[in-house]
Amino acid sequence: MSKNAKIAVGGVAVGIILLFWLPWWVSLLIVLGVPAAAYLTLDPSQRRRLRRVTRKELRR
Repeated sequence: MSKNAKIAVGGVAVGIILLFWLPWWVSLLIVLGVPAAAYLTLDPSQRRRLRRVTRKELRR
């Protein structure tokens, strides 16, 4: 199993635990807030590169 797959499985496990431990709206806030915060920490050049790569993958 690759490193990214292990991280994804761990994230899903933490998400399921949070759903039972916290109210659903707090879990939703965490699930949506963490990727948004990570995106906002990128430099403008990194954001452009990420958008360009995403568009290339969609054209396949």
